Amino acid sequence: MSENIQNLRDYFARIVRMGETVATLFWDQQTYMPVGAAHARAEQISVMSELIHQMRTNDTAYNLLVKAEAEAGSLDPDSDDARLVALTRKHYDRMTKLPSEFVAELSRQQALGHEVWVAARKENDFAKFAPTLERIFELTRQKAEYFGYKDHIYSALLDEYETDTTYTDVVNVFTEMKPYAVSLAHAIAGSKNPVDASPISGDFDIAKQRELTLKVVEKLGFDFHCGRQDEAAHPFCNNASRYDVRLTTRFDRKYMAQALYASLHEAGHGMYEQGSPERFEGTVLAGGTSLGVHESQSRMWENLVGRSRNFCKWVFPIVKEYLPQMENTTAEGFYRAVNKVEPSFIRVEADEVTYNLHILLRFEIECGLLNGEIAFKDVPEVWNAKMQEYLGITPSTDSEGCLQDVHWSEGLIGYFPTYTLGNLISAQMFHKLRTAHPNLDAEIEQGNFTSVLGWLRENVHGYGAKFFPREVVLKATGEPLNSKYYVDYLNNKFSDIYSL
Repeated sequence: MSENIQNLRDYFARIVRMGETVATLFWDQQTYMPVGAAHARAEQISVMSELIHQMRTNDTAYNLLVKAEAEAGSLDPDSDDARLVALTRKHYDRMTKLPSEFVAELSRQQALGHEVWVAARKENDFAKFAPTLERIFELTRQKAEYFGYKDHIYSALLDEYETDTTYTDVVNVFTEMKPYAVSLAHAIAGSKNPVDASPISGDFDIAKQRELTLKVVEKLGFDFHCGRQDEAAHPFCNNASRYDVRLTTRFDRKYMAQALYASLHEAGHGMYEQGSPERFEGTVLAGGTSLGVHESQSRMWENLVGRSRNFCKWVFPIVKEYLPQMENTTAEGFYRAVNKVEPSFIRVEADEVTYNLHILLRFEIECGLLNGEIAFKDVPEVWNAKMQEYLGITPSTDSEGCLQDVHWSEGLIGYFPTYTLGNLISAQMFHKLRTAHPNLDAEIEQGNFTSVLGWLRENVHGYGAKFFPREVVLKATGEPLNSKYYVDYLNNKFSDIYSL
């Protein structure tokens, strides 16, 4: 590594570490921080975010970047050094469009917004959250204008989470997926082979559920020496580095599948972060490349692995060990129960067939709020109308409706489509993985996940953020993103379960 590139790396390492500190503050806020500390925490995060922004965009950063670029031009464009310089430039160009005081205010509102959301959700009071939501969207519009866009304001926001993905790309995905999802859901509704989901509902001890999730997540390959699992109002994964990855889940005494599959989902994120190469630590190349690819990892472990018949055969004896109420069912009964297709109010509990309709609903509301077609006071009414249109059900409370997700309170506007992109990517990658490991089903049934994690380490995790999402998909699967694999996966799986 040349001296100028090393100097760039060393300077930005301090910025990366400061960002990791902010991430830990966010994690603490959502897990253990006392409620009364909300305003102080908001100021702490605001100050830190402003300092980070100033360091990323000052003359020192610019001069180091220019000198490093002069030397990177002669390197292999796919080398670590060349990619580090190029990605630093991309981040620099984006961040210099945002004034420091704006970054401070946005960070402050995101921290405060979370606490307002928690209280509003608990009290089922959307009116309490509406002013905060309006302020966050106001700042989000302002951010998009700072960034600039060609086709649609949503594109400027999407690019933060999924590089080079546009509003039109997302519309095309939903246009393709919506008719298929609705058609398959209708076919399942008319099936003469219904699924009994009662075995996974009952009265399940929370402490035993906690022990169960920890055991299963560790068996998958999550390293608890460099990670932990806690509880939060909304499950998430947070990483301060590959050596400090925090998972959260939530428990429902009456529904054991919630915690188990939330833990599998977040462990997918966590193992991606733990698989980031050590040589990328403290640089912009560390971690995952995008939220869409990140979601492909979490959805793969949650659904393609975790809701497979083979996984259920393996995990069911462990489930019975911790939750003896499950003695009255079988591994096949458990498999069918966790794959029951039925319209539901809560996105994170939605089945695979209807899940993308939950995402479409949120995408359309975000667009409507951004362009002024939807008034903030009308969000509950619009939400409920779309739930009825797409899923045939209407939430009885805002807590199970428009207040259920944490994302808007934290300013994550433009995030939701990455869940659907992740679904598509996961199926395409899993198809390639199965081709590489013909005995994969038998291995999973035996509780052996080394082939899954090993393939992901080599073909996804090992790239860190070095390559853009489209590049990672191409490298891992040999072709651009193709929804065919996801459609085939859903059709084959649920045609079998429901005898279609």
